[in-house]
Amino acid sequence: MTVITRFAPSPTGRLHLGNLRAALINWLHARANGGRLLLRIDDTDAARSEERFVAAIRDDLAWLGIDTAEEVRQSARFDRYEACFAQLVAAGRVYPAYETPEELDLRRKVLLGRGLPPVYDRAALRLSEADRAGLEAEGRRPHWRFRLDHDAPIGWHDLVRGEQRFDAARLSDPVVRRADGSWLYLLPSVIDDIDLGVTTVIRGEDHVSNTATQIQMFGSLGAALPEFAHVALLTGAEGKLSKRLGATGVDEFRALGIEPEAVVAMLARLGTSDPVEPILDRAPLIEGFDFARFGRAPARFDEADLQALNARIVHQLDWNHVADRLPEGMDRTGWDAIRANLSTVAEAADWWRVVTGPVPAPALADEDRGFVRQAASVAESLDWDAGVWGTLTAALKQASGRKGRSLFLPLRLALTGRDHGPDMAALLPLIGREPALERLRAAG
Repeated sequence: MTVITRFAPSPTGRLHLGNLRAALINWLHARANGGRLLLRIDDTDAARSEERFVAAIRDDLAWLGIDTAEEVRQSARFDRYEACFAQLVAAGRVYPAYETPEELDLRRKVLLGRGLPPVYDRAALRLSEADRAGLEAEGRRPHWRFRLDHDAPIGWHDLVRGEQRFDAARLSDPVVRRADGSWLYLLPSVIDDIDLGVTTVIRGEDHVSNTATQIQMFGSLGAALPEFAHVALLTGAEGKLSKRLGATGVDEFRALGIEPEAVVAMLARLGTSDPVEPILDRAPLIEGFDFARFGRAPARFDEADLQALNARIVHQLDWNHVADRLPEGMDRTGWDAIRANLSTVAEAADWWRVVTGPVPAPALADEDRGFVRQAASVAESLDWDAGVWGTLTAALKQASGRKGRSLFLPLRLALTGRDHGPDMAALLPLIGREPALERLRAAG
């Protein structure tokens, strides 16, 4: 059996952190089992769905390197939904209900006030034909509910949560179609999963109760059940994920200079027993993917951790990977010299300006100015090769008696204008002989 998973976003906005994680986990499971990931665009809400968001979903998945085998639009499958709907109505598994939202809300409040679960009482099933005709004559149009079989036990082995059991009698018959004829999520999703051959439904643990009702929908349509995996939701560093962090998506990551490899490396391991590591090659993430490694506790996301991970990813990036984002003139040697000092690729421009200049002369103490003048004199006599920094500092150490910080810091300040940065042994040959001499003289 070929493993088939699906990622099913609604094109009513940009993908956020939770969506990205769901897409990645579905992709990893499919890849780990030699299967395929499908992209299902849940665009049944015509009023809120927009093509620009469909395009953005495709672009965001491409940025993360998540490829899909097929794209399906729910808006192209309405005839199929109608046929299944009619089949379920004829079988008595879907029935019309006429309560208004206000009436339903009042009933829920009464039940809660009595300490009872707010389960729909199936009043609509007790209506006669005349009752329904009278309500429709008043202008009411029915919404439609799926009738759960209270005598059939609901259970499944969840790939993350283990054995799950629900009592159908303690669940409300779910609404599957609104009074205006539009579809809710539950039934079309089941029909799609059946028709597309989805073998594993992977989603957040907030869908567990949906799964309980959908299991009977699969049965009512004569279909075998897929496997289910409900992963713990993300939380922020201080508990509940804030709206700002929860809405963080590809645009925000790009604005922060976050690499897609960092997002993948973090989201692939959050909530598992495996450590989050700066992994560039996705093969280990795929080979090590196993729902047995996922925990039940909420997965903690910390933006500071992502930024730290991103820096470690940047330090590994080859020049070919970043060449089109580097400042003009920065070659492989320049990138190799500075990348270990970067948090984002964009910071390379700052350090390249240090190489190319001009660099303002620093304010040095009198004794350091004299030392820098001495450094300029010594540097004039040296061969300017790849080892010039070592030759220069060795000569100055012998001539001045300085060592450690008192030897290296004044030189770094004079040559770069900064008290920290990349290894000077790599940086000084990039600066070049004449610019370096000019900076030492100006600082002295």
